[in-house]
Amino acid sequence: MGGRTITRADLCEAVYQKVGLSRTESSELVERVLSEISDCLVTGESVKLSSFGSFVVRSKGERIGRNPKTGEEVPISPRRVMVFKPSNVLKQRINDALAGTPSS
Repeated sequence: MGGRTITRADLCEAVYQKVGLSRTESSELVERVLSEISDCLVTGESVKLSSFGSFVVRSKGERIGRNPKTGEEVPISPRRVMVFKPSNVLKQRINDALAGTPSS
């Protein structure tokens, strides 16, 4: 599991190479898409990208945790967390790539 990390710049470059927009337009497109996804998540909406997966905001209630260093119990305040659930199509592509079989 030593793959490289894809950055915003990498996404912009991929759009530039594959779509044919200018580098500036590619960068603006990527930023707008990421901004729209972020804005939806901030308002509590789920974002579903077909054949990719869903980003969902979940609310976690208050609970008691434990400081691993001291063993002391501490309250963990309620918060919202974002989770990603990959689609079955994406899971299959990942597993096919791991097994070395071509995906359709």
